[in-house]
Amino acid sequence: MSQAWVIVSGKGGVGKSTITAALAVALARRQLMTVAVDTDIGLRSLDILLGLQNKIVYDMVDVANKDCKLKYALVQYAGAPALSLLPASQLGSSADVNAELMGKLVRKLKKRFSYVLMDAPAGLERGVTNTLHSADHALLIVTPDDVSIRDAERVITLLAQLHKPRPLLIVNRVVPELVLRGEMYSPQTVANTLDVPLLGYVPEDRAVLRALNRHQTVMDEDCPARQALERISQRFVGEYVPMPSHTKRRWFFGWR
Repeated sequence: MSQAWVIVSGKGGVGKSTITAALAVALARRQLMTVAVDTDIGLRSLDILLGLQNKIVYDMVDVANKDCKLKYALVQYAGAPALSLLPASQLGSSADVNAELMGKLVRKLKKRFSYVLMDAPAGLERGVTNTLHSADHALLIVTPDDVSIRDAERVITLLAQLHKPRPLLIVNRVVPELVLRGEMYSPQTVANTLDVPLLGYVPEDRAVLRALNRHQTVMDEDCPARQALERISQRFVGEYVPMPSHTKRRWFFGWR
């Protein structure tokens, strides 16, 4: 059965779009038909993260205005044929695609794809609520700091008001050394604070920025962030993958 997921954060700059692109690639490489939908009208980014910025002809607003059919706006990702992108428009605003039009788009996409991953705008404005209405489930991206956690609480409240299921949580930009020293919240602490299930965490990794500068996803890098996102994608489809621990281990000559 097809599923529509909205990837939300509340606060901007937490890596929501980066994780959306990486998760979409990971699912597609498992031969699961996946579409990444950029719903941030006016500020699209998924096309650059997927290296598809030079292949876009039509976008979501063109489809909503019936200037083209949906199939002509979808751009296939060369690195995984099972993945397509529905880009946002660089012009216009969230008012160009209301909740009803977004719902129609999502229903059409669910007929063609197993997973519809919608990258929501930051904040809690109209563009976010339009996307939340159309989603079956939500994936909440948070960094381990008080500002991000507080904004995430607002998102959880909004989801409850819309009678949506509790979101799954990904904690991004975790620095394990700081967690061990007690200078950063652990992923499980963030999950307990928000009272939502933890899907996984992504460590702070310079390879993420390196991939962005190359206009590709971190799934094309051999790095800890990619390994973490691979584990997250496995849990996402229902596989059991243990969560790496942030506790000290005792070795023969002491603690490590």
